[in-house]
Amino acid sequence: MRKLSEVLVKTGAEIYREIIPVALYSVLSSLILIPTVLLLPITAALFVIPFIYMPLFFGVLNVFHHKMERKSRRNGLKDLAAGVRKGYFPAVVMGLFISLLVFILWSTWWYYGGKDGMFYTIIAVFQTYFVIMAFISQFHTFQLVLQKEMGIFKAMGESVKLLLRHPGYTVGAFFQTVCLTVLLALTAVGFLVLFNGMMGIYMYKVTANLIEEEPAAAEWNEQGITAGSVR
Repeated sequence: MRKLSEVLVKTGAEIYREIIPVALYSVLSSLILIPTVLLLPITAALFVIPFIYMPLFFGVLNVFHHKMERKSRRNGLKDLAAGVRKGYFPAVVMGLFISLLVFILWSTWWYYGGKDGMFYTIIAVFQTYFVIMAFISQFHTFQLVLQKEMGIFKAMGESVKLLLRHPGYTVGAFFQTVCLTVLLALTAVGFLVLFNGMMGIYMYKVTANLIEEEPAAAEWNEQGITAGSVR
């Protein structure tokens, strides 16, 4: 298994080569976020994201999964549609799980944050810690569904096992994702144009690095696909 720093270097090089597909599929899958964020209340957004945005996000992951595998020349738009269709149930399950965690985090600080006393603050901090660990534990789930063709619930369990076997690596990979998310979120356009595509490449590389028997995990020095060729 290679170090996370090596994965980041290879991911950056791959994103540079694939910048046009990264931007195209990110925009196509993120347009739904504009009315969701600007027009809908939080409760409605927590419904839209699992049932609409997450399947589109999974579709982008499917596109770059096939690009990284480099098994054949493929039509990226067809891969996007196929990912949305075949991955709809796993994406909705994960979306609902994430929405639940966000709701728990919000309700924790809404309830305990308004109370005086260190005891309530400690409870809120501990619950926040457990929510963050729950997020981290599912970092590899989507990629296990794609790379190992697991069912969503088996993939969720296996993702927890990967965290337990490689805690530093997984926590570090998650931390890098958070940093990237924050940086791109500072400019809404940057998030819409780059985030999903970058995650498609980054999450593939991170998880494939843990699954050594995958042939694609060993293709670190293979020449990338020419940037700008959108399949």
